[in-house]
Amino acid sequence: MDHSDTVPIAELLEERQFLLDVAYWMLGSPGEADSVVDDTYRRWYGLSDTARRQIAAPRSWLARTAGGICLRRLALPDRGAAGRREDHRTRTGDAEAAREQLEKEVSRVLLNVLDSLPPAERAAFVLSDVFGMTPDTVADIMGRTAPECAELADRGRHSLRRLRSRPTTAAEHDAVADAVRRACVDEDAESLVSLLCPDATAFFDGGGKVRALTRPVHGSRQVARSLLTLLAHHSRTTVTTHSVNGRTGLVARYDGQVAAVISLDIAGHHVVQVWVVLNPDKLRSWNRPPTPRGNRGTRRSCSG
Repeated sequence: MDHSDTVPIAELLEERQFLLDVAYWMLGSPGEADSVVDDTYRRWYGLSDTARRQIAAPRSWLARTAGGICLRRLALPDRGAAGRREDHRTRTGDAEAAREQLEKEVSRVLLNVLDSLPPAERAAFVLSDVFGMTPDTVADIMGRTAPECAELADRGRHSLRRLRSRPTTAAEHDAVADAVRRACVDEDAESLVSLLCPDATAFFDGGGKVRALTRPVHGSRQVARSLLTLLAHHSRTTVTTHSVNGRTGLVARYDGQVAAVISLDIAGHHVVQVWVVLNPDKLRSWNRPPTPRGNRGTRRSCSG
């Protein structure tokens, strides 16, 4: 190895942790995540020195390789949810400690729901929504076109929302949504926490166009903190309720322009999932001049 190939130890450890997280989210098993990452590095060192030096972004190459291995394992016909969930407490080492920490941060309910998604939907959703990978990177990993991957991620998103939320009347949904808006405007953290399920999860879609969170936020207090930070009071910022995908959500405007659209999945009287769209491309339709027949009640769609 040439001295120019030397990588700081912090970067090496962060890289491995990133790959472990990707594999864990995709497969749901700490043991399989370790196995995938080991296989990924075996393939890296199976390349010639010349081939490795020609890879401009090793971390991206490793992520694509790990994602591909996960996809093949997800597609195995005899591989059910029970098989993916081995008893991780019997494993030891720093990697396993990291897995346990991640599991504390990620809802077991959410992981179980991910198990119910078809492999392609789960992969597209995890890579795009959980790890914020670009459409081209997701397409490269999955061996599909970017539009196909976007459609798969969207289907995974809708499946996740359907499985985690429970039917509520329009009046009940509207009441919870308006209470969330008031808590955000008043910057009332305790009220907002009380409106969220203990295992609530928030997803943020910046599309790589704004500096949004690239990982989901889990837990009522963490979700509340992220929303209050995002919607912090400012004289030029407003937060209102508005129909989003046919149900009442929140719209944040800055200087009159829509800057964020927030969908809420509600079960009973609590929010179980929050979907924050900050991607300017997806918000373009919200910032078009209204048509002559338009009105404030017009329903608009915002994927995410």
